[in-house]
Amino acid sequence: MKALQIIKYGEIKDSLSINEIEKPSLKPNDILVEVKAASLNPIDYKMVEGHLKDMISLNFPSTIGFDVSGVVVERGVAVNNFEIGDEVYSRVPQEQMGTVAEFVSINSDLVAKKPKNSSFEEAAGLPLTGLTAIQALENVGIKENDRVLIHAGSGGVGSFAIQYAKAKGAIVYTTTSSKNVDWVKALGADRVIDYKTEDYKKVANNLDIVFDTLGNDYTFDAFEIIKEGGKVTTIAGPPDEETAKKMGMKDYKLTEKLATLIEKKSAIYKLTWMQPDAKQLNTISSMVEDGDIKPIVDLIYSFENGIDAYLYLATGRAKGKVIISMS
Repeated sequence: MKALQIIKYGEIKDSLSINEIEKPSLKPNDILVEVKAASLNPIDYKMVEGHLKDMISLNFPSTIGFDVSGVVVERGVAVNNFEIGDEVYSRVPQEQMGTVAEFVSINSDLVAKKPKNSSFEEAAGLPLTGLTAIQALENVGIKENDRVLIHAGSGGVGSFAIQYAKAKGAIVYTTTSSKNVDWVKALGADRVIDYKTEDYKKVANNLDIVFDTLGNDYTFDAFEIIKEGGKVTTIAGPPDEETAKKMGMKDYKLTEKLATLIEKKSAIYKLTWMQPDAKQLNTISSMVEDGDIKPIVDLIYSFENGIDAYLYLATGRAKGKVIISMS
């Protein structure tokens, strides 16, 4: 079978190659999925460029990709929750990475049936962004009438998070660039802040939650605009101590700056290191089928043009998800 593989660390165009490889074997709890579509995520090209090599060790060549949708074509001897022919989707775990390929084996406990009203391309774009947004917002207990700022509303995680927060009954602020204001507003945000012409810190304040998707100064500045006892949930900032332990970071301590900011506002601070979760995928499927969540696809590339797809994603200009279609 064919697969798009990382062959070395470096520039995207020089470090990815379409190769012929063996079809994956199945463990007792695995299913074999014929891939119909795979979604691209920033973690993919950051791995290619070597930025994550201290956290994620690769043996070259290594097939790229974590998000997938497709059809079950084979199942392990212990699998009884899926049938041959089921249309499914998943965010695969690191040890089964490699969804930009003709087939992928996945632990069946991490797979869900895709939304009935979504194409394979739409479904492939949901797992990583959807699970990330849900886990980040639920980790700080989002609830009805919470005032929430979601940074980068036109991105994959941001566009899902806006819709999820609105479905939970929150009052949503979001930031985006001028060209995306109307598009993001259509997702349901109550107040869209054009960061090119407005200072978000003057528009959004006394917030219950800030969802930091950007990191760096945005993480620290979030504490300026939350209320006393407010919450900062991040996917790009430093770990909190509990999450650091789960990530295997022994003897980790918050920086003095971050610890001071948390104490000053009596705040809750949480980094989300997203985990595959079939139950939450089923929640996403139900929300898509009910119309609460609309999959956002920017561009669809053919498998043969998969390297170009990653080059486009790395520009940071995508509105929603970039997809590789295997058909």
